[in-house]
Amino acid sequence: MRLAFMGTPEFSVPCLRALLAAGHEIAAVYSQPPRGRGRGMKQTKSPVHLFAEAQRIEVRTPARLKDPAEHDAFRALDLDAAVVVAYGLILPEAILQAPRLGCFNVHASLLPRWRGAAPIQRAIMAGDLETGVTIMQMDAGLDTGPMLASAREPIGPEDTSGALHDRLSRLGARLMVETLTKIATGSITAQAQPETGVTHAAKISKEEARIGWRRTARELDCHIRGLTPAPGAWFTVQQNGRDVRIKVLRASPVAGAGPAGMVLDDQFTIACAEGALRISQVQREGKAPSDAASFLRGFALPVGLLLD
Repeated sequence: MRLAFMGTPEFSVPCLRALLAAGHEIAAVYSQPPRGRGRGMKQTKSPVHLFAEAQRIEVRTPARLKDPAEHDAFRALDLDAAVVVAYGLILPEAILQAPRLGCFNVHASLLPRWRGAAPIQRAIMAGDLETGVTIMQMDAGLDTGPMLASAREPIGPEDTSGALHDRLSRLGARLMVETLTKIATGSITAQAQPETGVTHAAKISKEEARIGWRRTARELDCHIRGLTPAPGAWFTVQQNGRDVRIKVLRASPVAGAGPAGMVLDDQFTIACAEGALRISQVQREGKAPSDAASFLRGFALPVGLLLD
């Protein structure tokens, strides 16, 4: 098939690679424009952009797709279909209708659960035991289009969003290739999403990532794993009259009791509303990650200290 590929982050790259390996013609790749990153705000191309360039595929990086000139340029590609994986721009109706067969999206959840921007993080944060990927024919709504295929993936008790991200990325790539074959032969029928079971995976805010010790240890374990590696769950500690932000990278629920937020021992065990969390890896702002023992040697948290 003659395709356009529209994607931006690392999550999207395995799908583009799989489409090429399957023999599809990629007429053009669309990705978000280069962004300033790091302390020097150096303009950096997206992972999809870099991969496509290495494959000598034309890359287009419009900041928006509302301009009629962009619609004309997209139509001129004369596409069978467009594949969209975490692109980051809303596709206007003119774009959706341009390919002969339509635009197809890999979404990292079992729709209609977790429509929106952060389905992987939200699934772990909510304590879900299972998630997956859905191939959807795109419409004008937010992840509301009819479904063509889905595949399930268990969420293990130690899974972070980073680990799950990688598995779902590979799973979505395989499923998209299989689904395109069926679309080309007319051997698949789209099904409307159920009206029940809809949840929304809103983007994670920095404040939402803050650890609230008045939740159960099980809830906070899900919270931390869902936000690892990014944006990271965090709490603050007073040192020399200022709040120091500490990101928790790894922790485990353990038995323990005390006022929520109290440091219970010298092993970095913090009381929660129910049970306790034993923190094993952290990252202080501006510092490299460290194990709990190394951190505590340089940053005292006396037993009985009550964290916010």
